[in-house]
Amino acid sequence: MLTRRGILMSAAAMAATGPAFAAGAADGGVHVELGDDGLHKQPWFMDSFLELGDDLQAAAGNGRGLMILWEQNGCPYCRELHYVNFQRQEIVDYITAHFDVIQLDMFGSREVLDFDGEALEERALAAKWSVNFTPTTMLFHAENAGAGTLKEAETFRMPGYLKPFHYLSSLEYVVTQDYRNQTFQRYLQDKFEKLREQGIDPDVW
Repeated sequence: MLTRRGILMSAAAMAATGPAFAAGAADGGVHVELGDDGLHKQPWFMDSFLELGDDLQAAAGNGRGLMILWEQNGCPYCRELHYVNFQRQEIVDYITAHFDVIQLDMFGSREVLDFDGEALEERALAAKWSVNFTPTTMLFHAENAGAGTLKEAETFRMPGYLKPFHYLSSLEYVVTQDYRNQTFQRYLQDKFEKLREQGIDPDVW
């Protein structure tokens, strides 16, 4: 069945193989595309109509969650996210296995349809959702599909930049649904303890 999402994803895949994707900033041999909006891009970002309720429903229909990544032009920690975290294959593999990812601009003007049906520009939605830092990563579990408000839809939020160990742990915390049973701090402590028992000293910083 041909759907608008299928058409968009096919177009995005074709665009990613072209010369425009190969172009971009370089840092130590790492190449990351910089979009016209000044935001760094990844080939696994989803091209969306920005109807967030539908996006979460579509992700859940495929057994996946939704990630909304807020960034802004010139943000040094956004750059760190792309040049450090998103260069870790284990992080990229985990994201692409479990989440559809939508990038939003904290000061952007594209129209977004909120979970409650209100249409707002990105910058207005950021204010409504109290997004005050970039990058901010918001995670929505598949079980929350059909939610009518952000409070009902959002599972976990990372306000600001987290180093790779904590970033990946946050993703696991949501996917495994450990958020149901314990705080993130407790989850991290348990993870540290299990690694220590295995003789592993994780590269936390």
